[in-house]
Amino acid sequence: MIGRDDSARRYRVAHRTTYSYSDEVSSSYGRAYLTPRQFPGQRLLSHEIDIDPVPSDRSIGTDVYGNTTSYFHVTADHRKLVVTGASEVEVDTPDHTDIGPAAAPWENARPTATTGPLAVEFTLDLQPPEITPEVTAYAAESLTPRRPLLEAVRELNTRIYADFTYKSGSTTVSTKVADVFAARAGVCQDFARIGVACLRSHGLAARYVSGYLATDPPPGKERMIGADATHAWSAVWLPGEAAHDRTGRWIAFDPTNDQLADERYVTVAWGRDYADVPPLRGIIYTDAKESSITVSVDVAPVAG
Repeated sequence: MIGRDDSARRYRVAHRTTYSYSDEVSSSYGRAYLTPRQFPGQRLLSHEIDIDPVPSDRSIGTDVYGNTTSYFHVTADHRKLVVTGASEVEVDTPDHTDIGPAAAPWENARPTATTGPLAVEFTLDLQPPEITPEVTAYAAESLTPRRPLLEAVRELNTRIYADFTYKSGSTTVSTKVADVFAARAGVCQDFARIGVACLRSHGLAARYVSGYLATDPPPGKERMIGADATHAWSAVWLPGEAAHDRTGRWIAFDPTNDQLADERYVTVAWGRDYADVPPLRGIIYTDAKESSITVSVDVAPVAG
């Protein structure tokens, strides 16, 4: 994404997570990725996180990928914990025509310590491995020799959308890519991880992106899968156009909805996998035998 334009969209985001327990919780430690990122094309105008009960200790930090993380410790006895992130964000419409290196052969986009030192980490497989012979062969159908990168990524995006069925509740956060391939079904985080694994299987840098989709789409655009919930998509790295540009740029694509990310996407965090950027994770001390979690997300447009 590049600078602000007249079609920029402003959103008010509300993300509430409620944990309920069958017995008292004496201590709860949490880490949240609920603060939208700020970068060229997305501006964070305001943000706050409300926690009930009020934590006895909390802090804000930045992880290795530049994501904002919030830590908290609740020491008051409680049977319910509510964490609410409230943000106002402005997102520009990306210009997907202004992407010179994306028209070059995809092989040229493999980063090296010279061309893209910060992108090299995103070419590596996870541990335990997610790249299987099936993943590599599947990706090869789109990544044919010397094919333009963007053309290949668009086709891969469309194939994932067509070949895998979106089925809510069919997987968990620990489901392996190989299992999704076998079932041919999953949710947005699974499709994003498939896209990432496919690109990495051929030496390209790909990252997992976590965020939100606008609840109310712009005029003339259809409502998409993933609205009213956290969403996930993928991004592929492009080398810089100038020889001295070792940063390059990223193009985000969404296999769940078969499109490149546009002004409807609010980016919260990115990493190598879901495990790097879950909205919330933590540890509790309790004798409770049962617990439940409910999540509500609303991304509402704000009039300019």
